[in-house]
Amino acid sequence: MTTTLMNTRKFLKTAGLLCAGVLLAACGKQGSETAAPASAPAVASAPAPTPAPRVLVVGTDAAYAPFESQNEKGEIVGFDIDVVSAVAQKAGFEVKFVNTPWEGIFNTLQQGDRDFLVSAITITDERKQTMDFSSPYFDAQQLIAVKKNSKVGKFDDLKKLKVGVQTGTTGDEVVTKLLGKNSTNVKRFESTPLALKELESGGVDAVVADNGVIINYVTNNSAAGFKTVSDKSFAPEQYGLAVKKGNTELLEKLNKGLADIKADGTYDQIYTKYFGAKAAEGAASAASK
Repeated sequence: MTTTLMNTRKFLKTAGLLCAGVLLAACGKQGSETAAPASAPAVASAPAPTPAPRVLVVGTDAAYAPFESQNEKGEIVGFDIDVVSAVAQKAGFEVKFVNTPWEGIFNTLQQGDRDFLVSAITITDERKQTMDFSSPYFDAQQLIAVKKNSKVGKFDDLKKLKVGVQTGTTGDEVVTKLLGKNSTNVKRFESTPLALKELESGGVDAVVADNGVIINYVTNNSAAGFKTVSDKSFAPEQYGLAVKKGNTELLEKLNKGLADIKADGTYDQIYTKYFGAKAAEGAASAASK
């Protein structure tokens, strides 16, 4: 029994020494893993991600085909849209087109809700007082639409007739001057297509608007029975991209982009797509009408 007890004690002592050794070995291993070598090189930080390019918001009244309108999918399409998209690609920025009613479109620019505007906007001295314009990108002039049996042959023939115009356009301005500021014969509409629909139904005797819009409507609505009448008194007009007054940085980018697409033939391709001729030929045709 004494021998057994001594053997038991000897076993426990030996086991205790073994456990202590294991614990010390474990502690030593853990310490060697957590301690960083003094000579370890510093880890290089990852480069900061390149910020995404800012998307510029472009206001346009999408009811002015072929310059801007909405297709069956609700997408904004047209000559102006293609021109600005090409300009943006050359200038290195992205654009988002937002359908904006004409009557409030200039206010959205002043308030900063739109970065710039493209909407067949005629460059005028009055508008230059409150906004800046890019270089001209389209030549236009006013044109009269009447029914085929109309006796209207010149602008003065409209003096005693009911004339439809789009509110706030240069067509509105010239007709108001002819008929008088307070004339009840000037019928104003939210869009030129609405004015032309009124002509079709007999609510007005004529419509005056930009030649590109009139020609496009007459060509695509042959059943309406319209003809066009030009007049030498209509002054040539030019469209420009409108930016907030003093925004020279954006203006320079737009002008550079316009110059580039005219230089490499992109502009002529877009013009031919919508008007069937190169820009110079189209302008000459409009002037001779």
